Amino acid sequence: MKTSKDKTIDRLSRIEGQIRGVKGMVEDDRYCMDILAQTAAIRSAILGVEKMVLENHAAHCVETAIQSGDPDEQRAKFDELIGLLQKASR
Repeated sequence: MKTSKDKTIDRLSRIEGQIRGVKGMVEDDRYCMDILAQTAAIRSAILGVEKMVLENHAAHCVETAIQSGDPDEQRAKFDELIGLLQKASR
């Protein structure tokens, strides 16, 4: 069974291939709308990776902070999540 890390690396490798493909499309002077369709697919794939990493963070890092009972550690993890959500909404 693949770990979360393995799945994330697999997805990033696919994105890397997509980016190389778009680079080739630009070099070959392909139609702009075809290139934009591919960049939209890349953007969607990156959002998928972000979701996976965030889920892993919540399942491991945040859960560990909650279980620790340490209010400072809990606040730090909460503040990290709030900061990330604020950046994402810009």
